[in-house]
Amino acid sequence: MTKAVLIAGTNSGVGKTTVSMGLMASLVKRGMNVQPYKVGPDYIDPSYHTAICKRSSRNLDTFMMGVDGVKKEVARTSVGSEISVIEGVMGLFDGMDSSEIASSAHVAKSLDVPVILVVNVHGMSRSAAAIVKGYAEFDPEVDVAGVILNKVGSKNHTRMITDCIHNIPVVGSLPRNKEISVPSRHLGLHMAFESELDTSELARFIEENVDLDTIIELAREPKTSACPEGDIPTADLKIGVAMDKAFCFYYADMFDEFRRNGADVVFFSPMAGEVPDVDGMYFGGGYPELYPSELEASATTKALKDLSADGMPIYGECGGLQYLSTSYEIDDVTYKMADLFPARTVLTKKLQALGYTEGYAHGPFIKGPVRGHEFHYSITNCDNDAKFTFEMKRGKGIKDGWDGIVEHNSLACYQHAHPMAFPVKAFVDMCRNYKRS
Repeated sequence: MTKAVLIAGTNSGVGKTTVSMGLMASLVKRGMNVQPYKVGPDYIDPSYHTAICKRSSRNLDTFMMGVDGVKKEVARTSVGSEISVIEGVMGLFDGMDSSEIASSAHVAKSLDVPVILVVNVHGMSRSAAAIVKGYAEFDPEVDVAGVILNKVGSKNHTRMITDCIHNIPVVGSLPRNKEISVPSRHLGLHMAFESELDTSELARFIEENVDLDTIIELAREPKTSACPEGDIPTADLKIGVAMDKAFCFYYADMFDEFRRNGADVVFFSPMAGEVPDVDGMYFGGGYPELYPSELEASATTKALKDLSADGMPIYGECGGLQYLSTSYEIDDVTYKMADLFPARTVLTKKLQALGYTEGYAHGPFIKGPVRGHEFHYSITNCDNDAKFTFEMKRGKGIKDGWDGIVEHNSLACYQHAHPMAFPVKAFVDMCRNYKRS
C-alpha cells in the first residue's frame, strides 16, 4: 500500500496549503503517483490537489465519516499511488468544539501517519522551538515527525531556530515569497479552474527549500480498514449534476456513491442553459451570487419548476438552495431564480453560519440521521406554509432549527452532505421510481 504523510499547521494561515500543494507538485514532477487528501469539509483546496496530482482529492473527516470511514476511504482511494499527501485543517489539534474530533490530529492518529508541522516563524527565533516542543508533546499518540519553517528571514534566522529544535528534524525552511499565493474571497480560496497559479514555480520553490527525500523516508503506510470495492452495477438511470462556475462544490465520493447505486452521472451547466435528459438532478454549492444575471436568463432556470411539478427528484445544497428559491437578492437587486420553493434568498455581508451540522431527516424521500456542514453568507426567508424535513440537532439550517425545504419531490438545504453521512441510496431509489412512473 502507499505510504502517507500529513501536512499540518500550528494554526490557520501558516502556509500549510502552499506547502501541501508544493509538495504534491514536486513529487509529481519526480514522476511519482500521488494521492491527495484534505482533512475536513473543504471543496476548494481539493480542486487544486486534483489539478496537480491528476487524481481526485478526497476529504477525510472523522465527524462526517467516522474513524472507520476514514480508514476505508484511504484504503479504497489510494490504490495505485506511491505516496499519499494529506493536507490538514486549521491548527493540528483544532477539532469540533473543544474535542479532537474532525481535527488533523484525529485523522493522523486514526491512520497512524506521521505529521510534518508547518510553523510561521516570522518575528521569532528560539520561541519557535518552544512551539514545536509543545505541539510534539501535547498528544503522545500524534507523531510530529518533522518541521517546516515558513517565512524565514535569512539563513542565519534558520540556523538560530534549527539549533534550538531537538529530536525532530527540520525538513524545510521557506523564505518569504509573496509571489507564491492563491487569491481568496468570502468563501475561501478561488477554485483551481479560476486561478493562474503556476505549479511548476511552486514545485521549484519547494524543491529548493524542502528536503523531499527525508519526507519520503518519514512517510509510512497508514493503518486502514478493508474496503472491498465490489462491482459497479450496470446503470439503469441518470442523475444530472450541475457543474460550472456557479455550481462547483462537490465531493467526488458522492459521484462514486451514485454510480455504486446504479446511476450514471451526467454533468451539465445551468449557466449555459443545459437541460439534460435525466431522472433526477443534484445542485451543489458554489458561487451563484457571482452569476445571477446569467442564471436568471438561463433556459435551465426556466425549465426546473415544471420538472419539479412533474415529480422529478431535485436536490440542492447551499448554492443549490439559493438557486432553487423564488428569487435571490444581491446588493439590493432582486433576480428571479428557479422558483421551486416558496422562499427568497438574500445575500448578506455578514457570515450567517459556519460549522458542522447534525439532524434527522423525516422524509418524504430522505429519512434517517444526516450529518454535514454549513458555510454561507445568505439568509433564506420562507413563506409560513413552507415544509421542512431536516430537524437540526446541531447547526443553524434555514429556519428555527429546521433545514431541508421540500416541495413535490424536490429538496434543498444549507447543509452540505457527505455520502457516508447521508442516505444516498434513498435519493437514487427515488430517481429510479420517477423514471419508472
